[in-house]
Amino acid sequence: MTADIAAAARFLAASGRVLDRRRFDRLFAGAPAGPVIAAVAAYRNEDGGFGHGLEPDGRTPGSQPAAVQLALRVLDQADAWDEDLVAGALDWLERTAPAEGGTPFVLPNVDGWPHAPWWQPEADLPPSLITTGAITGTLHARGVDHPWLDRATAWLWSRIDGLGAVGPYDVRGVFAFLDHVPDRERAEKAVVDVGAVLFDAKLVAVDPDAAGEVHGPLDYAPLPTSAARALFDDATIAAHLDRLAAGQEEDGGWTFNWPAWSPAAEADWRGCLTVDALATLRAAGSG
Repeated sequence: MTADIAAAARFLAASGRVLDRRRFDRLFAGAPAGPVIAAVAAYRNEDGGFGHGLEPDGRTPGSQPAAVQLALRVLDQADAWDEDLVAGALDWLERTAPAEGGTPFVLPNVDGWPHAPWWQPEADLPPSLITTGAITGTLHARGVDHPWLDRATAWLWSRIDGLGAVGPYDVRGVFAFLDHVPDRERAEKAVVDVGAVLFDAKLVAVDPDAAGEVHGPLDYAPLPTSAARALFDDATIAAHLDRLAAGQEEDGGWTFNWPAWSPAAEADWRGCLTVDALATLRAAGSG
């Protein structure tokens, strides 16, 4: 099955935020990188971090790790990498890092602002596999050199080597890191070990029609080059790609399987995930 690109474009024009319309234009209409950079920069703070609802679940204007993660991912995905934006984000990460390295999941400046109920700062603000893994993966993909990245990488390896009880989003962060960390021999071994955790803890829904807030193979391995693709056979991936294509709704967009806690967050996520779905299908040759 394939996606209806024109319908997705109409959905984004009607309901998507400027950021995701610019992403779509860059990825599917040959638009230049500048508008993507400008759209990301609109969410930047003077401290170099990102906030203002860039990550739809946190509507605080203050800088948040998840917003930095999404900013860097967008710049990388759209091949709109901007050294100034990245340098500012890295300096912010360095200033706000826990003693162990990395970055927390949520910072306390979310208090008093609308946010998803699961956006709760942890006591003592420990580093998070979710945000630290995704951010380091993107930075390694771009060949970045920075003290924060060195410390975050060391912390991630220490956690992966003794990975205990984790949730699906933790594992997604770990795989994002393993996709691009330079030590490929160590990464390939870790993929097997983390994969065992993934299946033993039943954190992946192999059935493409599984209902509820589940995480399928494409959540862990969205691209043919994803390290976790080795954990799934071709038939399983093909079935999930078909299911992803079939998930395009009548209005042209995609939706999600976790709770929609506000209309604004729901609309923002749908636009974001619509572009991601199209990118995943195109990379697989199904778009």
